[in-house]
Amino acid sequence: MMYKSIFARSFSEHEQKKMGCGAFIGCLIIAFCICAFFSPSLAPLPTRELKFATGINLKMLRNTVEASKPQNLNVITMESQIICNFTEAASDFCEMHGDIRIHGNSSTIFVPGFNLEDTFTGQNSLGIKPYARKGDEGAMETVRSFTFSPEMPGCTSNHSVPGIVFSIGGYAENNFHGFTDVVIPLYLTSRKFKGQVKFLLADKNARWTTKFKIILEKLSNYKAIDIDKEEGVHCFPRIILGLEKHKELNIDPLKSPHYSMKNFREFLRSSYHLKREYAITLRHGEKKRPRLLIISRKRTRAFMNEQELVKMAQNLKFDVVLLEAHSNLTEFSEVVNSCDVMMGVHGAGLTNLVFLPNNAVFIQVVPLGRLEWLARTDFGDPSKNMNLRYLEYRIEQRESSLIQKYPPEDIVFKDPYLIQRRGWSDFRSVYLDNQNVKLDVRRFRATLVEALRMLSM
Repeated sequence: MMYKSIFARSFSEHEQKKMGCGAFIGCLIIAFCICAFFSPSLAPLPTRELKFATGINLKMLRNTVEASKPQNLNVITMESQIICNFTEAASDFCEMHGDIRIHGNSSTIFVPGFNLEDTFTGQNSLGIKPYARKGDEGAMETVRSFTFSPEMPGCTSNHSVPGIVFSIGGYAENNFHGFTDVVIPLYLTSRKFKGQVKFLLADKNARWTTKFKIILEKLSNYKAIDIDKEEGVHCFPRIILGLEKHKELNIDPLKSPHYSMKNFREFLRSSYHLKREYAITLRHGEKKRPRLLIISRKRTRAFMNEQELVKMAQNLKFDVVLLEAHSNLTEFSEVVNSCDVMMGVHGAGLTNLVFLPNNAVFIQVVPLGRLEWLARTDFGDPSKNMNLRYLEYRIEQRESSLIQKYPPEDIVFKDPYLIQRRGWSDFRSVYLDNQNVKLDVRRFRATLVEALRMLSM
């Protein structure tokens, strides 16, 4: 109040008003000057940082860049962002947002203003191969590599939804690899878009796309693009290069809490219109006969006494289906879904366990060669996350056809690890490509009896 009184005595009312206006205008001028001087430093700066996700040892490389260009005397700012993960065991993948362009014929992805030299160095300097088996040189030989460029060619096709670039090269024609390297990773990567996403297929294989046509159509509302043959430049608001993969034929809920193998199997049941959600439950006094599917093989790891095995199972009151897996998933998925127990020798045909109803029993016959680790990794552990009951039958030396080729004291029987140390090619040749199985039906009978017990629980 004292200062207001002194001010009023020193200046007239008119002079006070003039000074107030002048002070207000002066403040505006000062504020404008400050903004003009500091505005470059206040704008979002290009950033590059390494992020470590707590608890899962996940390193992600993130770049954010801005590019400005004049248009009609105005400045338009376009932000693009790329996040890459090079630390996963199975695959490298990048996600790009902004004005992202791709030229399929040259396998080039264009990200405006992106500093490529600082980001893609060392093992990634030659680009990214979008197939989820990066440590396997044999698989990756047939996979196209995509590189990045900061140049921005003109668009020939504009898309309003995101695009996902992935390869169906490698081992994708094999049923097991088709699911574990492509289908499940594609489900993980694309399901969140609820169909509003376009698939850009690298190393396109007509047999693969025909086999998995229903799955592709359920995950995307758009026709897939054979990106290798595209001469023009496709422009997207978002592109994902590569697919996320956790484990063999499995989904890690710690990495993807919103998805699981249970969700994936429900997706398959819906996609193929499979009728049975649960396997049969056997109750005392009822005359229900469970269905047993025996996966037949013709070339290798075949059952040498199939009919003897079928007869023994029928004596245990099973309805037996003896069938070789084939590529028509619509037909074969219905057969698998109709069964309560499925069994077979370790191999790609067992991948069809994904179509079994819940609580079904899955029996894996493990050949000689210390293959227990492979059997567990590929099918044993995954089946436990699919709401299935798992049984494993390990054959004895006398049940293997190898006894007809090698003497009983040979290292093939005594030290399979020595064969393994010679290389995968030798190991595969001996134990996978040249071994058949003649089950001791009396010994194996106990396994089927246990399957019946499980169905009664």
